[in-house]
Amino acid sequence: MKNKFSIGEMAKLHNTTIKTLRYYDDIGLLKPIQTDSHNGYRYYSTEQFEQLNTIQYLKQLGFSLKEISKHLEHRDIDGFLELLQKQKQLTEMKIKELERINRRFETRIEEIHSAREIRELEVASIKHIKERKVVRLMEKIQSEPELEVSLRQLENIANMNSSIFIGGVGLTVSLEHIKNNKFDVYNSIFILREEDKQNSLETTIPEGQYACIYYRGNHSDSPRYYKILLNYIHAQRFHIIGDAIERTIIDHFISGSKEDYLTEIQIPIKY
Repeated sequence: MKNKFSIGEMAKLHNTTIKTLRYYDDIGLLKPIQTDSHNGYRYYSTEQFEQLNTIQYLKQLGFSLKEISKHLEHRDIDGFLELLQKQKQLTEMKIKELERINRRFETRIEEIHSAREIRELEVASIKHIKERKVVRLMEKIQSEPELEVSLRQLENIANMNSSIFIGGVGLTVSLEHIKNNKFDVYNSIFILREEDKQNSLETTIPEGQYACIYYRGNHSDSPRYYKILLNYIHAQRFHIIGDAIERTIIDHFISGSKEDYLTEIQIPIKY
């Protein structure tokens, strides 16, 4: 059997590309045993098969070409074990991050299923709600463009990405504005958090009693429902003790039908 393989044959045997093998040659990671001086053709031998297998194996594990080159240059068991241990730790970190993301999706799926079952719309009620962890950006918001810009700013400052907080965005209306019946100006935007990761913008929404209302619509429809809530609060002789919380649970990004939209307003109260 021949022991001389063209670059094309080598690429085909190892399920890689000619371009990749040329690059490995250029950086000195895997040089052919022979390069024809007349036509520049590269040739490889069976002795190099295992070396290429090792490169591909370590690449699949997530090692950089620089790390692979270093290992191939100074091969020893301790060095190889150190490489594997390092990658194992990185893999465990990725698994934990994916588990956090998965929990977010599970929470969002459950929330949407529950939202579709809600029948009491435009009716005020009292709920006891546990403390919620959030990252919050104090920012005056009066329009959809301002909302989107503020959300991007919060995302960047908090070092978060959309897959982490999908469906967990909310706005607040200050106590002062509520008392003055000014419901179209928000004083902050927040993202609900589940993990204990520390952040300079992290705070909590206190546990307590909240006057709540659901309605089919988005933030632009909220003033009407604030008035319903305030009438209910006054009739029941409650006192408002903090900023209102407003979250659109189902919006135009989820459904093209406004009949599916769902927003909840929560106002903290006490007797």
